[in-house]
Amino acid sequence: MRRLLLALACVAAAACAAPPMPVTGTVEALFTPWDDAEGALLRVVASAKKSVQVQAFLFTSRALARALIEAHRRGVDVAVLADREMAIKGENSQLAQLAAAGIPVWLEVRYASAHNKILLVDATEEDSVVATGSFNYTYSAQARNAENLLILRGNAPLAHAYLDNWRRHQAEARPLAEATAP
Repeated sequence: MRRLLLALACVAAAACAAPPMPVTGTVEALFTPWDDAEGALLRVVASAKKSVQVQAFLFTSRALARALIEAHRRGVDVAVLADREMAIKGENSQLAQLAAAGIPVWLEVRYASAHNKILLVDATEEDSVVATGSFNYTYSAQARNAENLLILRGNAPLAHAYLDNWRRHQAEARPLAEATAP
């Protein structure tokens, strides 16, 4: 009986698995502290024409906050999701500065840890960019930690999948002011 249940679980899991995506575009791999992952993210944000969606566990990078605010000021639709617990506990969080600049910020409250680190640029366009990896948006991630960052350009199906996932998380998140109210 147990084998049958395991077999059925495997069949069910395979039926629910996302289909493979075509391999297109380019991949840039960065490893800190040796590579300038933060600089690469700043260049990605500077290239944004229409939109930037961010999903962060911890967000203390002043340089990245400034880049997102600048993108917002030049008319790019910028939106941020972050982990609620880290937003409350983390010193030097830049989330309030982003919100004060008019960037929508939501906090994820459903999970014990909203541990995604994703930056999407122009995700609905053919020349989309997906940046993801272990790299947190912090000084320590660049200067003190051993982290990785992949920047994937020109893979529209991948960018759409990440954007759909971002939207699913955003639908369950709460606005910054509401989620941090006493």
